[in-house]
Amino acid sequence: MVILNQYYVPDVASTGHLLHELAVELAELGFEVEVLTGRPSYGPPDTWQDCPLKEEVDGVKIRRLKVARFDKNNLAGRAFNYLTFVIPMILTVLFKSRKDTVYLYTTNPPFLGAIGWFVSLFRRHHYVTLLHDAHPQLGVWVGTFRKGSLVERVWMSLNRRKYKRTKEAIVLCSAAKKLVAETYPITLEHIHVIPNWADGEDLFPKKKEDSEIAQEQGFVDDFILLYSGNMGLYYDFETVLGAAKMLEGEPFKLVLVGGGGKKTQIEEHIKEHNMTNVVMLPYQPFEKLNDSLNACDASLVTIAKGIEGISFPSKLYTSLAVGKAIVALSEDWSELREIVEGTECGIWSALGDSEGLANKLRVLIHDKQKTADMGKSAREVFDQGYTRQVCAAKYAEVLKLADPQYSADETRERRANLADWLAGGAAVVTHHEHTVTSETEPAKESA
Repeated sequence: MVILNQYYVPDVASTGHLLHELAVELAELGFEVEVLTGRPSYGPPDTWQDCPLKEEVDGVKIRRLKVARFDKNNLAGRAFNYLTFVIPMILTVLFKSRKDTVYLYTTNPPFLGAIGWFVSLFRRHHYVTLLHDAHPQLGVWVGTFRKGSLVERVWMSLNRRKYKRTKEAIVLCSAAKKLVAETYPITLEHIHVIPNWADGEDLFPKKKEDSEIAQEQGFVDDFILLYSGNMGLYYDFETVLGAAKMLEGEPFKLVLVGGGGKKTQIEEHIKEHNMTNVVMLPYQPFEKLNDSLNACDASLVTIAKGIEGISFPSKLYTSLAVGKAIVALSEDWSELREIVEGTECGIWSALGDSEGLANKLRVLIHDKQKTADMGKSAREVFDQGYTRQVCAAKYAEVLKLADPQYSADETRERRANLADWLAGGAAVVTHHEHTVTSETEPAKESA
């Protein structure tokens, strides 16, 4: 199989690291895995490491294209970077794709999967699409262009062609499955929900009082609600800032670690409202990530109104990995809410309901055992459904559905087994008995 994505380790883009972990796990499951990507170009220039254009790492063959590396914050620069990646990618796949190989197209860059459709017009090309962020819906949501504009209509046309010819599609949540099924020519049975994951070996539970950052910052005595990551447009912070204001004078601190498009707005809000219980910290180096994520009692996971299905907060998986109670903010129908409340690993509050959130936080502040039990459940839920091993096994089954070596009857049986497996969910913690039941995987065989 071949994985196609603009970024790959040692680039700093999170998708590149996720796909590296996926590629290594698939190789260990017996797949012959190749990656077609660009040279490091995502972060600032000081993060660009020199890499050979061809190499094999951890059993995965990697081929890198010489892409341009102009400032991606400049629209023209980003467009030129895309062109220098996409055009060589099209030519490479068009002339070198193999009819006995499955290709996995991501949405990085967002229109990458259209290459699969284009190549399939000229030769047998078996491909699977992986949807991380839904475009052009995301562009419309943030206001980059209007719904019904030429850009949106052309993009939607390419997407329809891509999904019409894809063998299978992978999405991150049920809302994304619904969006794809209702928008494009692909049936539900060909769309599979497989979440992202976190590294449960690098990230693991540690008591807050044992965290060096908690000790240095004076977080040990107060109840700490931590958000770590991108403070971007897709996330709601107004609700939690309102709750924090109501909790002033109580043993509570809101800690926000990272950066992003809303960081300046948040800083101005804190200054304007003279808030004394909100702490802003910069991104922490990777080697301190586990210590940083453990410097709290609960972890904040949020997604803005109208965004779930277009995107999904991967922060959930790192928060589950470190075994902290989850404080979820979302719309009431959200899958995020279903996971948190259905497994008793945290609390959920509606977007905009600062008072309701403050009241729920007070319960956790004064009931340390309840908070600890939620954190324990969080790690159990993670181990059952959000490790890279569990998720890679699901990817393996989907990729086999697209593999031309299997007969129609074999594929039909695999599809039925996979549907039952995915429908079973990642893990279930019953409300009354508080027991965790693990999923049953389909029978394994050599790939």
